[in-house]
Amino acid sequence: MSQATSEQDAGKTWRSDFVASVVVFLVALPLCMGIAIASGAPPAAGLITGIIGGLVVGWIAGSPLQVSGPAAGLSVIVWDLIQTHGFAALGAIVLIAGLIQVVAGAFRLGQWFRAVSPAVIQGMLAGIGVLIFASQFHVMVDDSPVKSGLVNLATIPAAIWKGIMPMDGSVHQQAALIGLLTIVGIIVWQFMPRRARVLPAPLIAVVVGTVAAHFMAPEIRRIDVPANLLSAVQLPSLTGVEATWATLLLAALALAVVASAETLLCATAVDQMHRGPRTKYDRELIAQGVGNMACGLVGGLPMTGVIVRSSANVDAGGKTRMSAILHGGWLLIFVALLPGVLQLIPTAALAALLVYTGYKLVNIQAIRNLKQYGSGEVFVYAATLGGVVAIDLLSGVLIGLGLALLKLLYTFSHLDIEIREEGDKVTLDLYGTATMLRLPKLAGVLEKVPASCELHVRMDHLQYIDHACLNLLADWERQHHATGGRLVIDWEELRAKFQTPAPGDAAAKKARAA
Repeated sequence: MSQATSEQDAGKTWRSDFVASVVVFLVALPLCMGIAIASGAPPAAGLITGIIGGLVVGWIAGSPLQVSGPAAGLSVIVWDLIQTHGFAALGAIVLIAGLIQVVAGAFRLGQWFRAVSPAVIQGMLAGIGVLIFASQFHVMVDDSPVKSGLVNLATIPAAIWKGIMPMDGSVHQQAALIGLLTIVGIIVWQFMPRRARVLPAPLIAVVVGTVAAHFMAPEIRRIDVPANLLSAVQLPSLTGVEATWATLLLAALALAVVASAETLLCATAVDQMHRGPRTKYDRELIAQGVGNMACGLVGGLPMTGVIVRSSANVDAGGKTRMSAILHGGWLLIFVALLPGVLQLIPTAALAALLVYTGYKLVNIQAIRNLKQYGSGEVFVYAATLGGVVAIDLLSGVLIGLGLALLKLLYTFSHLDIEIREEGDKVTLDLYGTATMLRLPKLAGVLEKVPASCELHVRMDHLQYIDHACLNLLADWERQHHATGGRLVIDWEELRAKFQTPAPGDAAAKKARAA
Protein backbone atom coordinates (compact mmCIF):
# COMPACT_ATOMS: atom_id res chain seq x y z
CA MET A 1 0.00 0.00 0.00
CA SER A 2 1.42 3.38 -0.99
CA GLN A 3 1.98 6.16 1.51
CA ALA A 4 -0.59 8.34 -0.31
CA THR A 5 -3.25 5.62 -0.07
CA SER A 6 -2.46 5.10 3.62
CA GLU A 7 -2.83 8.82 4.30
CA GLN A 8 -6.16 8.88 2.46
CA ASP A 9 -7.46 5.98 4.56
CA ALA A 10 -6.26 7.71 7.73
CA GLY A 11 -8.04 10.88 6.64
CA LYS A 12 -11.30 9.03 6.03
CA THR A 13 -10.98 7.27 9.38
CA TRP A 14 -10.36 10.55 11.16
CA ARG A 15 -13.44 12.17 9.59
CA SER A 16 -15.62 9.17 10.48
CA ASP A 17 -14.35 9.12 14.05
CA PHE A 18 -14.87 12.88 14.41
CA VAL A 19 -18.53 12.69 13.29
CA ALA A 20 -19.15 9.61 15.46
CA SER A 21 -17.59 11.29 18.52
CA VAL A 22 -19.99 14.24 18.22
CA VAL A 23 -22.99 11.90 17.97
CA VAL A 24 -21.83 9.87 20.99
CA PHE A 25 -21.22 13.08 22.96
CA LEU A 26 -24.77 14.26 22.25
CA VAL A 27 -26.15 10.90 23.41
CA ALA A 28 -23.91 10.72 26.46
CA LEU A 29 -24.50 14.26 27.78
CA PRO A 30 -28.10 13.82 28.99
CA LEU A 31 -27.59 10.17 29.97
CA CYS A 32 -24.58 10.90 32.20
CA MET A 33 -26.61 13.41 34.20
CA GLY A 34 -29.79 11.36 34.20
CA ILE A 35 -28.10 8.20 35.46
CA ALA A 36 -26.43 10.22 38.21
CA ILE A 37 -29.83 11.49 39.34
CA ALA A 38 -31.23 7.93 39.24
CA SER A 39 -28.26 6.83 41.37
CA GLY A 40 -28.94 9.48 44.00
CA ALA A 41 -25.69 11.29 43.13
CA PRO A 42 -24.94 14.84 41.90
CA PRO A 43 -25.23 15.18 38.08
CA ALA A 44 -21.59 16.29 37.99
CA ALA A 45 -20.55 12.82 39.22
CA GLY A 46 -22.05 11.26 36.09
CA LEU A 47 -20.33 13.80 33.86
CA ILE A 48 -16.97 13.09 35.51
CA THR A 49 -17.39 9.38 34.81
CA GLY A 50 -18.32 10.06 31.19
CA ILE A 51 -15.19 12.20 30.74
CA ILE A 52 -12.94 9.54 32.30
CA GLY A 53 -14.63 6.84 30.22
CA GLY A 54 -13.53 8.68 27.09
CA LEU A 55 -10.21 10.30 27.94
CA VAL A 56 -8.78 7.50 30.10
CA VAL A 57 -10.47 4.20 29.22
CA GLY A 58 -10.74 5.08 25.53
CA TRP A 59 -6.95 5.01 25.13
CA ILE A 60 -6.40 1.56 26.64
CA ALA A 61 -9.70 -0.23 26.03
CA GLY A 62 -9.63 -3.79 24.70
CA SER A 63 -12.81 -3.09 22.74
CA PRO A 64 -11.90 -0.02 20.63
CA LEU A 65 -15.45 0.89 19.54
CA GLN A 66 -17.08 0.34 22.92
CA VAL A 67 -17.93 3.55 24.81
CA SER A 68 -17.64 3.58 28.61
CA GLY A 69 -19.44 5.74 31.13
CA PRO A 70 -22.06 5.66 33.89
CA ALA A 71 -24.53 2.85 33.27
CA ALA A 72 -28.21 2.56 34.06
CA GLY A 73 -27.50 -1.05 35.02
CA LEU A 74 -25.44 0.08 38.01
CA SER A 75 -27.75 2.84 39.20
CA VAL A 76 -29.69 0.54 41.53
CA ILE A 77 -26.50 -0.73 43.20
CA VAL A 78 -25.09 2.81 43.49
CA TRP A 79 -28.36 4.13 44.93
CA ASP A 80 -28.28 1.45 47.63
CA LEU A 81 -24.60 2.07 48.40
CA ILE A 82 -25.16 5.82 48.77
CA GLN A 83 -28.23 5.33 50.95
CA THR A 84 -26.41 2.80 53.14
CA HIS A 85 -22.88 4.23 53.40
CA GLY A 86 -23.14 7.80 52.09
CA PHE A 87 -21.78 9.39 48.92
CA ALA A 88 -18.35 9.97 50.47
CA ALA A 89 -17.83 6.22 50.95
CA LEU A 90 -18.83 5.49 47.36
CA GLY A 91 -15.44 6.69 46.11
CA ALA A 92 -13.57 4.14 48.23
CA ILE A 93 -15.90 1.33 47.12
CA VAL A 94 -15.52 2.22 43.43
CA LEU A 95 -11.73 2.49 43.86
CA ILE A 96 -11.54 -1.01 45.39
CA ALA A 97 -13.88 -2.40 42.72
CA GLY A 98 -11.57 -0.98 40.03
CA LEU A 99 -8.56 -2.58 41.68
CA ILE A 100 -10.38 -5.94 41.70
CA GLN A 101 -11.04 -5.56 37.97
CA VAL A 102 -7.39 -4.78 37.24
CA VAL A 103 -6.22 -7.83 39.21
CA ALA A 104 -8.84 -10.04 37.50
CA GLY A 105 -7.72 -8.83 34.07
CA ALA A 106 -4.05 -9.36 34.94
CA PHE A 107 -4.87 -12.98 35.90
CA ARG A 108 -6.72 -13.43 32.58
CA LEU A 109 -10.16 -13.89 34.13
CA GLY A 110 -11.94 -11.77 31.53
CA GLN A 111 -13.74 -14.68 29.86
CA TRP A 112 -15.05 -15.96 33.21
CA PHE A 113 -17.08 -12.82 33.80
CA ARG A 114 -18.99 -13.69 30.62
CA ALA A 115 -19.95 -17.14 31.97
CA VAL A 116 -23.39 -15.99 33.11
CA SER A 117 -26.67 -17.39 31.83
CA PRO A 118 -28.37 -15.02 29.32
CA ALA A 119 -31.60 -15.53 31.25
CA VAL A 120 -29.96 -14.12 34.39
CA ILE A 121 -28.47 -11.15 32.51
CA GLN A 122 -31.75 -10.32 30.79
CA GLY A 123 -33.67 -10.75 34.04
CA MET A 124 -31.20 -8.48 35.84
CA LEU A 125 -31.51 -5.79 33.17
CA ALA A 126 -35.31 -6.06 33.19
CA GLY A 127 -35.39 -5.78 36.99
CA ILE A 128 -33.15 -2.73 36.84
CA GLY A 129 -35.43 -1.31 34.17
CA VAL A 130 -38.48 -1.76 36.40
CA LEU A 131 -36.71 -0.10 39.34
CA ILE A 132 -35.52 2.84 37.22
CA PHE A 133 -38.96 3.26 35.69
CA ALA A 134 -40.67 3.17 39.09
CA SER A 135 -38.28 5.56 40.88
CA GLN A 136 -37.88 8.08 38.07
CA PHE A 137 -41.62 8.24 37.46
CA HIS A 138 -41.87 10.04 40.80
CA VAL A 139 -38.96 12.35 39.95
CA MET A 140 -40.72 13.16 36.66
CA VAL A 141 -43.51 14.82 38.65
CA ASP A 142 -41.01 16.67 40.88
CA ASP A 143 -41.50 14.25 43.73
CA SER A 144 -38.97 12.09 45.59
CA PRO A 145 -38.77 8.29 45.27
CA VAL A 146 -38.36 6.01 48.27
CA LYS A 147 -35.78 3.30 48.75
CA SER A 148 -38.18 0.40 48.20
CA GLY A 149 -38.67 -0.55 44.55
CA LEU A 150 -41.99 -2.24 45.31
CA VAL A 151 -43.33 0.87 47.03
CA ASN A 152 -42.22 3.06 44.13
CA LEU A 153 -43.95 0.68 41.75
CA ALA A 154 -47.14 0.50 43.80
CA THR A 155 -47.40 4.29 44.16
CA ILE A 156 -47.11 5.09 40.44
CA PRO A 157 -50.93 5.59 40.22
CA ALA A 158 -50.63 8.15 43.03
CA ALA A 159 -47.87 9.94 41.09
CA ILE A 160 -50.05 10.00 37.98
CA TRP A 161 -52.92 11.45 40.00
CA LYS A 162 -50.59 14.05 41.52
CA GLY A 163 -49.53 15.11 38.03
CA ILE A 164 -53.16 15.54 36.93
CA MET A 165 -55.29 16.67 39.87
CA PRO A 166 -56.22 19.19 40.96
CA MET A 167 -55.99 21.19 37.74
CA ASP A 168 -54.41 24.23 39.34
CA GLY A 169 -51.06 24.42 37.52
CA SER A 170 -49.09 23.13 40.51
CA VAL A 171 -45.37 22.36 40.30
CA HIS A 172 -46.20 18.65 40.04
CA GLN A 173 -48.45 19.27 37.05
CA GLN A 174 -45.84 21.46 35.34
CA ALA A 175 -43.17 18.79 35.82
CA ALA A 176 -45.51 16.04 34.58
CA LEU A 177 -46.22 18.07 31.43
CA ILE A 178 -42.50 18.56 30.74
CA GLY A 179 -41.86 14.86 31.34
CA LEU A 180 -44.66 13.89 28.97
CA LEU A 181 -43.35 16.24 26.26
CA THR A 182 -39.86 14.74 26.66
CA ILE A 183 -41.10 11.18 26.19
CA VAL A 184 -43.21 12.22 23.20
CA GLY A 185 -40.12 13.92 21.76
CA ILE A 186 -38.11 10.68 22.03
CA ILE A 187 -40.82 8.62 20.34
CA VAL A 188 -41.62 11.08 17.55
CA TRP A 189 -37.96 11.70 16.66
CA GLN A 190 -37.52 8.00 15.89
CA PHE A 191 -39.92 8.39 12.95
CA MET A 192 -38.08 11.35 11.44
CA PRO A 193 -36.07 10.99 8.18
CA ARG A 194 -32.75 9.21 8.56
CA ARG A 195 -30.72 12.36 7.86
CA ALA A 196 -32.45 14.19 10.69
CA ARG A 197 -31.84 11.28 13.05
CA VAL A 198 -28.10 11.99 12.97
CA LEU A 199 -29.01 14.05 16.03
CA PRO A 200 -29.90 11.53 18.76
CA ALA A 201 -33.43 11.32 20.12
CA PRO A 202 -32.44 11.73 23.81
CA LEU A 203 -30.75 15.06 23.08
CA ILE A 204 -33.66 16.38 21.00
CA ALA A 205 -36.14 15.31 23.67
CA VAL A 206 -34.20 17.03 26.47
CA VAL A 207 -33.90 20.20 24.35
CA VAL A 208 -37.67 20.13 23.76
CA GLY A 209 -38.29 19.66 27.48
CA THR A 210 -35.88 22.47 28.40
CA VAL A 211 -37.38 24.98 25.94
CA ALA A 212 -40.91 24.05 27.00
CA ALA A 213 -39.99 24.40 30.67
CA HIS A 214 -38.62 27.91 30.06
CA PHE A 215 -42.02 29.11 28.82
CA MET A 216 -44.50 26.78 30.53
CA ALA A 217 -42.95 25.55 33.78
CA PRO A 218 -40.62 28.15 35.30
CA GLU A 219 -41.04 26.85 38.86
CA ILE A 220 -39.95 23.23 38.44
CA ARG A 221 -36.54 22.00 39.58
CA ARG A 222 -33.47 22.38 37.38
CA ILE A 223 -30.22 20.40 37.20
CA ASP A 224 -27.70 21.42 39.84
CA VAL A 225 -24.34 21.57 38.03
CA PRO A 226 -21.39 23.48 39.54
CA ALA A 227 -20.00 26.38 37.56
CA ASN A 228 -16.54 24.88 38.04
CA LEU A 229 -16.23 21.12 37.51
CA LEU A 230 -13.17 20.98 39.79
CA SER A 231 -15.40 21.93 42.70
CA ALA A 232 -17.29 18.67 42.17
CA VAL A 233 -14.15 16.58 42.58
CA GLN A 234 -14.37 14.69 45.87
CA LEU A 235 -11.60 12.49 47.23
CA PRO A 236 -12.65 9.16 48.76
CA SER A 237 -13.20 9.35 52.48
CA LEU A 238 -14.40 6.97 55.16
CA THR A 239 -14.88 9.69 57.78
CA GLY A 240 -18.15 9.05 59.56
CA VAL A 241 -18.70 5.74 57.75
CA GLU A 242 -19.73 3.05 60.23
CA ALA A 243 -19.33 0.07 57.88
CA THR A 244 -16.48 -2.39 58.46
CA TRP A 245 -13.78 -3.04 55.89
CA ALA A 246 -15.30 -6.47 55.29
CA THR A 247 -18.64 -4.85 54.38
CA LEU A 248 -16.97 -2.37 52.03
CA LEU A 249 -14.91 -5.13 50.37
CA LEU A 250 -18.02 -7.24 49.83
CA ALA A 251 -19.82 -4.24 48.30
CA ALA A 252 -16.82 -3.55 46.04
CA LEU A 253 -16.65 -7.20 44.96
CA ALA A 254 -20.36 -7.23 44.05
CA LEU A 255 -19.94 -3.98 42.13
CA ALA A 256 -16.88 -5.30 40.29
CA VAL A 257 -18.60 -8.54 39.27
CA VAL A 258 -21.78 -6.86 37.97
CA ALA A 259 -19.86 -4.06 36.21
CA SER A 260 -17.44 -6.54 34.60
CA ALA A 261 -20.18 -8.88 33.41
CA GLU A 262 -22.18 -5.99 31.94
CA THR A 263 -19.08 -4.53 30.25
CA LEU A 264 -17.87 -7.76 28.66
CA LEU A 265 -21.34 -8.81 27.51
CA CYS A 266 -21.70 -5.36 25.97
CA ALA A 267 -18.32 -5.80 24.27
CA THR A 268 -19.52 -9.09 22.78
CA ALA A 269 -22.61 -7.35 21.41
CA VAL A 270 -20.49 -4.52 19.95
CA ASP A 271 -18.26 -7.08 18.19
CA GLN A 272 -21.33 -8.32 16.34
CA MET A 273 -22.06 -4.80 15.04
CA HIS A 274 -18.85 -4.22 13.10
CA ARG A 275 -16.05 -5.99 11.23
CA GLY A 276 -13.14 -4.26 12.91
CA PRO A 277 -10.80 -5.58 15.62
CA ARG A 278 -12.32 -8.08 18.05
CA THR A 279 -12.41 -7.45 21.80
CA LYS A 280 -9.43 -8.39 23.95
CA TYR A 281 -11.39 -9.22 27.09
CA ASP A 282 -8.61 -9.19 29.64
CA ARG A 283 -7.31 -5.85 28.35
CA GLU A 284 -10.85 -4.43 28.42
CA LEU A 285 -11.26 -5.61 32.01
CA ILE A 286 -8.00 -3.91 33.02
CA ALA A 287 -9.05 -0.71 31.22
CA GLN A 288 -12.38 -0.68 33.07
CA GLY A 289 -10.55 -1.23 36.35
CA VAL A 290 -8.22 1.70 35.68
CA GLY A 291 -11.22 3.85 34.80
CA ASN A 292 -13.10 2.90 37.95
CA MET A 293 -10.05 3.55 40.10
CA ALA A 294 -9.82 7.02 38.57
CA CYS A 295 -13.56 7.59 39.15
CA GLY A 296 -13.21 6.50 42.77
CA LEU A 297 -10.34 8.92 43.31
CA VAL A 298 -12.22 11.99 42.04
CA GLY A 299 -15.80 11.30 43.16
CA GLY A 300 -17.31 9.91 39.96
CA LEU A 301 -19.84 7.14 39.52
CA PRO A 302 -18.70 3.60 38.64
CA MET A 303 -18.51 2.89 34.91
CA THR A 304 -19.13 0.06 32.49
CA GLY A 305 -19.18 -0.34 28.76
CA VAL A 306 -22.62 0.92 27.72
CA ILE A 307 -24.57 -0.47 24.79
CA VAL A 308 -26.60 2.65 23.91
CA ARG A 309 -23.54 4.85 23.43
CA SER A 310 -21.52 2.04 21.85
CA SER A 311 -24.19 1.24 19.27
CA ALA A 312 -24.52 4.97 18.52
CA ASN A 313 -20.75 5.04 17.93
CA VAL A 314 -20.86 2.14 15.46
CA ASP A 315 -24.00 3.39 13.70
CA ALA A 316 -22.47 6.87 13.29
CA GLY A 317 -19.43 5.37 11.51
CA GLY A 318 -16.84 5.14 14.29
CA LYS A 319 -13.77 3.26 13.01
CA THR A 320 -11.16 3.48 15.76
CA ARG A 321 -10.85 4.23 19.47
CA MET A 322 -10.49 7.94 18.65
CA SER A 323 -14.28 8.37 18.48
CA ALA A 324 -14.64 7.23 22.11
CA ILE A 325 -11.68 9.36 23.20
CA LEU A 326 -12.96 12.49 21.46
CA HIS A 327 -16.44 12.14 22.97
CA GLY A 328 -14.83 12.42 26.41
CA GLY A 329 -13.05 15.57 25.24
CA TRP A 330 -16.30 17.14 24.03
CA LEU A 331 -17.92 16.38 27.39
CA LEU A 332 -15.05 18.08 29.22
CA ILE A 333 -15.09 21.15 26.97
CA PHE A 334 -18.87 21.55 27.18
CA VAL A 335 -19.01 21.16 30.98
CA ALA A 336 -16.04 23.50 31.46
CA LEU A 337 -17.22 26.25 29.13
CA LEU A 338 -21.03 26.03 29.18
CA PRO A 339 -22.18 24.92 32.64
CA GLY A 340 -24.92 27.55 32.55
CA VAL A 341 -26.61 25.70 29.68
CA LEU A 342 -26.80 22.52 31.75
CA GLN A 343 -28.35 24.44 34.64
CA LEU A 344 -31.34 25.25 32.40
CA ILE A 345 -32.30 21.58 32.00
CA PRO A 346 -35.31 20.55 34.14
CA THR A 347 -34.93 17.50 36.33
CA ALA A 348 -38.27 16.23 35.03
CA ALA A 349 -36.88 16.03 31.48
CA LEU A 350 -33.94 13.85 32.51
CA ALA A 351 -36.24 11.73 34.68
CA ALA A 352 -38.52 11.22 31.69
CA LEU A 353 -35.53 10.12 29.64
CA LEU A 354 -34.76 7.51 32.32
CA VAL A 355 -38.41 6.41 32.50
CA TYR A 356 -38.18 5.63 28.80
CA THR A 357 -34.77 3.95 29.30
CA GLY A 358 -36.21 1.76 32.07
CA TYR A 359 -39.09 0.78 29.83
CA LYS A 360 -36.68 -0.22 27.05
CA LEU A 361 -34.61 -2.35 29.45
CA VAL A 362 -37.66 -4.61 29.95
CA ASN A 363 -37.05 -6.19 26.56
CA ILE A 364 -40.07 -8.27 25.52
CA GLN A 365 -38.16 -9.68 22.54
CA ALA A 366 -35.61 -11.11 24.97
CA ILE A 367 -38.39 -13.15 26.61
CA ARG A 368 -39.44 -14.52 23.22
CA ASN A 369 -35.84 -15.46 22.45
CA LEU A 370 -35.43 -17.23 25.80
CA LYS A 371 -38.68 -19.12 25.29
CA GLN A 372 -37.13 -20.86 22.27
CA TYR A 373 -34.80 -22.64 24.70
CA GLY A 374 -37.59 -23.85 26.97
CA SER A 375 -39.82 -22.60 29.76
CA GLY A 376 -37.00 -23.14 32.27
CA GLU A 377 -35.07 -20.19 30.83
CA VAL A 378 -38.13 -17.95 31.12
CA PHE A 379 -38.59 -19.08 34.74
CA VAL A 380 -34.96 -18.15 35.57
CA TYR A 381 -35.54 -14.77 33.87
CA ALA A 382 -38.74 -14.12 35.86
CA ALA A 383 -37.17 -15.21 39.16
CA THR A 384 -34.17 -12.93 38.63
CA LEU A 385 -36.40 -10.00 37.71
CA GLY A 386 -38.62 -10.60 40.74
CA GLY A 387 -35.64 -10.89 43.09
CA VAL A 388 -34.09 -7.66 41.83
CA VAL A 389 -37.35 -5.73 42.25
CA ALA A 390 -38.56 -7.28 45.51
CA ILE A 391 -35.24 -7.66 47.38
CA ASP A 392 -32.15 -6.07 45.80
CA LEU A 393 -29.98 -6.46 42.73
CA LEU A 394 -27.36 -8.78 44.21
CA SER A 395 -29.97 -11.08 45.75
CA GLY A 396 -31.87 -11.22 42.46
CA VAL A 397 -28.74 -12.14 40.53
CA LEU A 398 -27.80 -14.82 43.09
CA ILE A 399 -31.32 -16.27 42.88
CA GLY A 400 -31.04 -16.37 39.10
CA LEU A 401 -27.58 -17.95 39.16
CA GLY A 402 -28.74 -20.56 41.67
CA LEU A 403 -31.75 -21.52 39.56
CA ALA A 404 -29.63 -21.58 36.39
CA LEU A 405 -27.20 -23.96 38.13
CA LEU A 406 -30.05 -26.20 39.30
CA LYS A 407 -31.44 -26.24 35.77
CA LEU A 408 -28.00 -27.22 34.45
CA LEU A 409 -27.72 -30.04 36.99
CA TYR A 410 -31.22 -31.23 36.07
CA THR A 411 -30.36 -31.15 32.36
CA PHE A 412 -27.22 -33.23 32.87
CA SER A 413 -28.93 -35.74 35.13
CA HIS A 414 -32.30 -36.20 33.40
CA LEU A 415 -32.95 -39.24 31.23
CA ASP A 416 -36.28 -40.36 29.81
CA ILE A 417 -36.67 -43.82 28.29
CA GLU A 418 -39.60 -44.95 26.15
CA ILE A 419 -40.11 -48.67 25.41
CA ARG A 420 -42.01 -49.98 22.40
CA GLU A 421 -42.58 -53.71 21.78
CA GLU A 422 -43.51 -55.08 18.36
CA GLY A 423 -43.42 -58.88 18.50
CA ASP A 424 -39.79 -59.99 18.89
CA LYS A 425 -38.55 -56.46 18.30
CA VAL A 426 -38.16 -53.99 21.21
CA THR A 427 -37.22 -50.33 20.71
CA LEU A 428 -35.76 -48.04 23.37
CA ASP A 429 -35.93 -44.28 22.69
CA LEU A 430 -33.53 -42.29 24.88
CA TYR A 431 -34.17 -38.61 25.66
CA GLY A 432 -31.98 -36.20 27.62
CA THR A 433 -28.53 -37.16 28.92
CA ALA A 434 -27.26 -40.64 29.68
CA THR A 435 -24.61 -40.26 32.38
CA MET A 436 -23.43 -42.38 35.29
CA LEU A 437 -26.03 -40.58 37.43
CA ARG A 438 -28.76 -42.30 35.37
CA LEU A 439 -26.93 -45.57 34.82
CA PRO A 440 -29.09 -47.45 37.42
CA LYS A 441 -32.25 -46.34 35.56
CA LEU A 442 -30.90 -47.49 32.19
CA ALA A 443 -29.72 -50.79 33.72
CA GLY A 444 -33.13 -51.37 35.28
CA VAL A 445 -34.88 -50.90 31.93
CA LEU A 446 -32.43 -53.22 30.15
CA GLU A 447 -33.09 -55.93 32.76
CA LYS A 448 -36.77 -55.91 31.77
CA VAL A 449 -36.01 -56.52 28.08
CA PRO A 450 -37.14 -60.05 27.12
CA ALA A 451 -34.41 -62.57 26.35
CA SER A 452 -33.78 -63.59 22.74
CA CYS A 453 -35.44 -60.40 21.37
CA GLU A 454 -33.96 -57.89 18.96
CA LEU A 455 -33.39 -54.62 20.84
CA HIS A 456 -33.04 -51.38 18.92
CA VAL A 457 -31.63 -48.42 20.90
CA ARG A 458 -32.42 -45.04 19.31
CA MET A 459 -30.33 -42.04 20.39
CA ASP A 460 -31.68 -39.40 17.99
CA HIS A 461 -32.95 -37.26 20.87
CA LEU A 462 -30.06 -37.90 23.22
CA GLN A 463 -28.00 -34.81 24.09
CA TYR A 464 -25.07 -36.65 25.68
CA ILE A 465 -23.95 -40.15 26.63
CA ASP A 466 -20.92 -40.88 28.78
CA HIS A 467 -18.43 -43.74 28.86
CA ALA A 468 -20.15 -45.50 31.77
CA CYS A 469 -23.44 -45.86 29.89
CA LEU A 470 -21.68 -46.97 26.70
CA ASN A 471 -19.85 -49.68 28.65
CA LEU A 472 -23.16 -50.78 30.18
CA LEU A 473 -24.66 -51.21 26.70
CA ALA A 474 -21.58 -53.11 25.50
CA ASP A 475 -21.62 -55.48 28.50
CA TRP A 476 -25.37 -55.98 28.21
CA GLU A 477 -24.98 -56.74 24.47
CA ARG A 478 -22.58 -59.62 25.21
CA GLN A 479 -24.94 -61.07 27.82
CA HIS A 480 -27.98 -60.62 25.59
CA HIS A 481 -26.19 -62.21 22.64
CA ALA A 482 -25.51 -65.29 24.78
CA THR A 483 -29.30 -65.77 25.21
CA GLY A 484 -29.85 -65.64 21.45
CA GLY A 485 -30.81 -61.98 21.35
CA ARG A 486 -29.42 -59.08 19.36
CA LEU A 487 -28.64 -55.41 20.08
CA VAL A 488 -28.93 -52.94 17.20
CA ILE A 489 -27.26 -49.54 17.58
CA ASP A 490 -26.12 -47.28 14.76
CA TRP A 491 -22.56 -46.90 16.05
CA GLU A 492 -21.51 -44.80 13.06
CA GLU A 493 -24.28 -42.30 13.76
CA LEU A 494 -23.34 -42.34 17.43
CA ARG A 495 -19.69 -41.56 16.64
CA ALA A 496 -20.73 -38.79 14.29
CA LYS A 497 -22.92 -37.21 16.96
CA PHE A 498 -20.76 -37.65 20.05
CA GLN A 499 -17.35 -38.47 18.52
CA THR A 500 -17.15 -41.53 20.73
CA PRO A 501 -15.59 -44.83 19.56
CA ALA A 502 -17.87 -47.86 19.66
CA PRO A 503 -17.03 -50.04 22.69
CA GLY A 504 -15.87 -53.54 21.86
CA ASP A 505 -15.34 -52.67 18.20
CA ALA A 506 -12.08 -54.61 17.88
CA ALA A 507 -12.04 -54.58 14.09
CA ALA A 508 -12.31 -50.81 14.01
CA LYS A 509 -9.52 -50.46 16.56
CA LYS A 510 -7.25 -52.74 14.52
CA ALA A 511 -8.05 -50.80 11.34
CA ARG A 512 -7.17 -47.50 13.05
CA ALA A 513 -3.95 -48.98 14.46
CA ALA A 514 -2.96 -50.26 11.01
